[in-house]
Amino acid sequence: MHSFVDILRPASSRLSTLFDILAILAGSCFIALSAQIAIPLWFTPVPMSLQPLAILLIGAILGSRKGALSVIAYITEGILGLPVFAGGLSGIAYFIGPTGGYLIGFILTAFFTGYLLERGWKNHLLSTFAALFLSCSLTLIAGAAYLAFFVGPIRALWLGILPFLIGDLIKVVIATTLIRGGWRIYNQE
Repeated sequence: MHSFVDILRPASSRLSTLFDILAILAGSCFIALSAQIAIPLWFTPVPMSLQPLAILLIGAILGSRKGALSVIAYITEGILGLPVFAGGLSGIAYFIGPTGGYLIGFILTAFFTGYLLERGWKNHLLSTFAALFLSCSLTLIAGAAYLAFFVGPIRALWLGILPFLIGDLIKVVIATTLIRGGWRIYNQE
């Protein structure tokens, strides 16, 4: 019931607290960098980015609680004006705009990725894939549910879920491969 980062945590309580804070902030920076690799799509307000891959990896590496806290730190940084959102955007207007639901979905995705993997879903290829697929789906569901307030439910499906299914499936496969490879390396030591 531990994450990758728990393996590296120092035994000293002072150092472990500092270690956790730095890990959470490093995770938020990783998410911010992944957001800058974004492709705007002309037919939807939602850009295609590497964020879903980063969120899955953050949840796996940091675990459920620290992974969710890392996403919350990322969102807070963006709301406070740091240019961390997709395309270098920031501010409360972006957060409450049409893509705000995806940001909330990222918290859920990071938490559930870590939660499921901490409970043994990382032990087999198919269970790891299933955990990541289910967790990644939370981002799309939360994003489209919020987007529906702007464009209606049917258009939210067409603009907020369907264009991203194949890309997110590829990201889940990449994350599954990296996570399984990481645990294989750890277990051989």
